[in-house]
Amino acid sequence: MTAAVAERDGIEEVLAQLDRDFVALGPVKARIRDIAALLVIDQLRRGHDLASERPSLHMSFTGNAGTGKTTVALRMGALLHRLGYLDKGHLVAVTRDDLVGQYVGHTAPKTKEVLKRAYGGVLFIDEAYYLYRPENERDYGVEAIEILLQVMETQRDNLVVIFAGYQDRMDTFFESNPGMGSRVAHHIDFPDYDVGELMQIAEMMLARQAYEFGPGAREAFHRWIELRMRQPRFGAGRSVRNAIERARLRQAGRLYRASRDGAELDRETLMTIDAEDILRSSVFAAEVR
Repeated sequence: MTAAVAERDGIEEVLAQLDRDFVALGPVKARIRDIAALLVIDQLRRGHDLASERPSLHMSFTGNAGTGKTTVALRMGALLHRLGYLDKGHLVAVTRDDLVGQYVGHTAPKTKEVLKRAYGGVLFIDEAYYLYRPENERDYGVEAIEILLQVMETQRDNLVVIFAGYQDRMDTFFESNPGMGSRVAHHIDFPDYDVGELMQIAEMMLARQAYEFGPGAREAFHRWIELRMRQPRFGAGRSVRNAIERARLRQAGRLYRASRDGAELDRETLMTIDAEDILRSSVFAAEVR
């Protein structure tokens, strides 16, 4: 097996894992596959002494909360490490508070310390638009942006920066910071999940932890998703994960009480999330009101 074939097969393993771990997100997966193909071909060209600049890998991930941006960034680090574009491939996830200081002389050391931790991997800046606050002339976010701009250019072989947030705010952020926008080559939008996709996510989460829906529980959870999507601060996959954890908590309490009263708990019982474990959610109480 040639090195190129081995490398390609390694990348396919990472991409296959991405397919297994994520429901839907077809456009996101397709774009990541295109980036992987670009890098593989870039390395093959270098092997044939075909001169070319190292591809720019800084990215922007846009989409609503809970659509998988942070987890995909983690997978991207693994992919770039496998390809040899990053020494470590680890992920350092931060927000404005990790980069911007509260007084003169505080921002630069904070930002540089974060960058130091991120070198060799991916720096993921969530809600990146909060770095820029034009309404406050004395805001120190501009200093953090200037440092990032410099590092994104001079350390592009040692660091990939991914900016993330809601699409409309990210568009404004890049318009307000044209130097930043010119350094970000890949803009990837994460679409919202529909009810069916969120149900697939729920069942995948349950299966990974050796649980399953009992009679009526699947229908109850489907209804929970429909109701929760209409409420404020819905976090898509994140909200589904939290709901599964609360259902596990209710099941555990129910089974503990049953065992205390002398019931025998077999394997199937321990695996099963009943409808009542879902229906006790406050989301349904809100529906009744």
